[in-house]
Amino acid sequence: MNETADAARTAAHHGRRRAGHRGLLALALAAAVAACTEPPVGDSAPAPLPARTPGPPPVADPTPAATLAPVAPTAQPATTPTVSPPSADAYIENERNTMAVFRAAAPATVYVTQVERVADPLTLRAMEIPQGTGSGFVWDDRGHIVTNFHVVAGRGRRPPRILVRLHDQSTHEARVVGVDPTKDIAVLKIDAPPEQLTPIAVLPPGEPLVVGQKAIAIGNPFGLDHTLTVGVVSALGREVRGIGGVTIRDMIQTDAAINPGNSGGPLLDSQGRLIGMNTMIFSKSGASAGVGFAVPVQTIRRVVPQIIAHGKPTRVGIGISVLDDSIARRVGISGVVVRDVMPGSPAARAGLKGLAHTRRGPMIRDVIVSVDDAPIRSFDDLFSALDVHSAGDVVVLGVLDAEHRRVRKVKVALVELE
Repeated sequence: MNETADAARTAAHHGRRRAGHRGLLALALAAAVAACTEPPVGDSAPAPLPARTPGPPPVADPTPAATLAPVAPTAQPATTPTVSPPSADAYIENERNTMAVFRAAAPATVYVTQVERVADPLTLRAMEIPQGTGSGFVWDDRGHIVTNFHVVAGRGRRPPRILVRLHDQSTHEARVVGVDPTKDIAVLKIDAPPEQLTPIAVLPPGEPLVVGQKAIAIGNPFGLDHTLTVGVVSALGREVRGIGGVTIRDMIQTDAAINPGNSGGPLLDSQGRLIGMNTMIFSKSGASAGVGFAVPVQTIRRVVPQIIAHGKPTRVGIGISVLDDSIARRVGISGVVVRDVMPGSPAARAGLKGLAHTRRGPMIRDVIVSVDDAPIRSFDDLFSALDVHSAGDVVVLGVLDAEHRRVRKVKVALVELE
């Protein structure tokens, strides 16, 4: 009995302790909530807190009181960022260079229009219909304009009328001084005062081009005059078959956008100097595909003065006629077969021999296989090898004696051909 009573008294004592702890915890939570609650607005003083009953210290709540009454974030007004206009120093160096080149070269770039004269089928009156447009550039202050041959080549029986519009928007009728279809070059002449003409700066001889250097094209694509595009020199020494059917050597390949209407316009370096004349593109769609070609400046420097001086390009040779390449290939010969040698020509003086006529038919005797150690496989090769020379230059020919199967070296002085 006594053990039972003691156990009952012990259980009652522990129950009162747990109840007391729960009461203290409730008071602590109420105090925390009251501390996070905003007091009422008014003039009355806040009511005094009830007196606390002495007891053991409260048990700390592991959850922070702030989580019981979260405070909503204050909304901030949205701000619109402002962009300041660029200052004169904001352009990068490459941009400033491009703008400087355009300012210098744009006045030298011209707009070329080909106008065809036709008769109105109803009234029979003459009409002028634009047949095509292109670009060009001022060569000198005497009114010479350089462009592509295909820009000014007429399609009808009568020669077309050529109009040139300068940078100041004045339009002048041009006459054709001369052309070189094999290089796709034409030289025009307009009557304009020197103060209206700004000749283009030309890269001097001896300064090489480098793949990767800047290339700037100015022209009139689709009739949009003085359009500038920028790229790089993608490759050098390309061989592209021109309008005249002869391969143009040392063409410049560029990724500067070139489109219809850019033909004849200048291709410039970062100093605004002429490095080529935009001529053609490689494209299946007819629009720029990033593969454009320009006649190299060394060809322009050589041919244009010849046309201005003589009305045509001067050609040098050695005084021979040659066998067609297709016939030579059919008989398994790589090189240029000498067909005939003109009496008294440099070739005759050097001992070259043409075809021998026998009972069994023509017999090949001499085949040109090199010029100054550069291999010659076709007439195009021979034409291009001699075309870089002038009258009086001496070249060394490698000549295969077809009869004895040996190659001999022959020095030949070049002469101007009629």
